[in-house]
Amino acid sequence: MRLTKKSHSCVRLEKDGRTLVVDPGGFSEEDAVLGADAVLVTHEHPDHFDEGRLRAALEADPAVRIWTLKSVADQLSAAFPGRVHTVGHGDTFTAAGFEVQVHGELHAVIHPDIPRVTNVGYLVDDGALFHPGDALTVPDHPVRTLMLPVMAPWNKISEVIDYVREVRPERAYDIHDALLTDLARPIYDRQIGALGGAEHLRLAPGATAEL
Repeated sequence: MRLTKKSHSCVRLEKDGRTLVVDPGGFSEEDAVLGADAVLVTHEHPDHFDEGRLRAALEADPAVRIWTLKSVADQLSAAFPGRVHTVGHGDTFTAAGFEVQVHGELHAVIHPDIPRVTNVGYLVDDGALFHPGDALTVPDHPVRTLMLPVMAPWNKISEVIDYVREVRPERAYDIHDALLTDLARPIYDRQIGALGGAEHLRLAPGATAEL
């Protein structure tokens, strides 16, 4: 499996000539979803879900399919019947040749006065990779590669470190990093790497890694 990091929380996974894209939102490149066979969306916030881009992808290629939670599916499914699939915690499915399990139900708490939206994470190919969206969900399954949300209005670095410790992946790659400045990156790299208990890695947008 090849992992390509796009900006912020978007990643592309390629295997056997097929491509799965997760969270091509408004903070990611406009072409992040280009060429995808299937798309997974973790939740409705615009840095993870760009309705216009997904509509354009569905219109451009009748083979593209989307799997997501109800709040996102409801915005797309009427216009594209049979192509937008609603999923929730505990569901399993195959998308673009990847086996996917759904974990989690709610977005992390931003502030007690802000209502929590739904959020799901996706465990791909029997734990080869886990993308939690905007939550610190711990799947009940070993994870080899964790996509790690490092900087958000809803987390702090101690929680990020403890999350790595709890999931216990072999390696963790940064996502949700558009708000993290170059000045702060070495601090995060050093502290997560030293304290998380797993190999901590970072890919620049467009860079790839073989998993």
